[in-house]
Amino acid sequence: MPLLEARSLTKHFGGLAAVSHVDLMVDQGEIVGLIGPNGAGKTTCFNLLSGFMRPTSGTIAFGGEDITRLKPHQVAGRGLARTFQLTTLFQDMTALENVLLGLHLHSRRGPRQVLLSRRVFPPDEVARSREILEYTGLAPHADRLARNLPHGHQRVLGIAMALASRPQLLLLDEPVTGMNLEESGLVMALVKSIRDRGTTILLVEHNMKAVMGTCERIVVLNFGQKLAEGTPAEVSTSPAVIEAYLGAGLARA
Repeated sequence: MPLLEARSLTKHFGGLAAVSHVDLMVDQGEIVGLIGPNGAGKTTCFNLLSGFMRPTSGTIAFGGEDITRLKPHQVAGRGLARTFQLTTLFQDMTALENVLLGLHLHSRRGPRQVLLSRRVFPPDEVARSREILEYTGLAPHADRLARNLPHGHQRVLGIAMALASRPQLLLLDEPVTGMNLEESGLVMALVKSIRDRGTTILLVEHNMKAVMGTCERIVVLNFGQKLAEGTPAEVSTSPAVIEAYLGAGLARA
């Protein structure tokens, strides 16, 4: 049984089908890439899978449970967490405080209490958050305000916040956007490490070198529909994918 299974997933905005009858499956322990040109429906798919949008039709199952109509916090509470294209941090809180907020699903207090009493945290939560910062390489920046962190560190902090909720499946929305070659390499190595520690990964990314070097399976969307699916080698040599998205030069790389 797949960990995540979407069947005939469809989302209409007025007369426009942003996602149309997409079947998507992710097995436990995989790193799966979801790629396609701008406007292909990738982020809409993420919004549907994580509960931020409700599908017009189709179903979503996670761990065998139908989550199609659940709200985002209910989806997250079942072990499916996500990051966003735009770094979504509490800019006037420290890196440590941001991760502590990410713990709220497993906290004795709700997120509102965390925000209102941000200087008083249970020792076990502080210890857990520092472990996550250490693991993601952000420990030296624990006490820096999020807004003062470099762009790459802010992106990693978003991942650290998602990891705080102990997800079974992590949806990463463009994790290396805006990064140079060295930075993107470090983040994709972190992604592999996260998977190796037991968290399944589904990611959207435009950096094809990062996708091809990290993902074991790739799903290609185009105009809201699934165009192709397969290994990086299969996808990168598919004439339909080359025509729609990758370009002959990348296919030869």
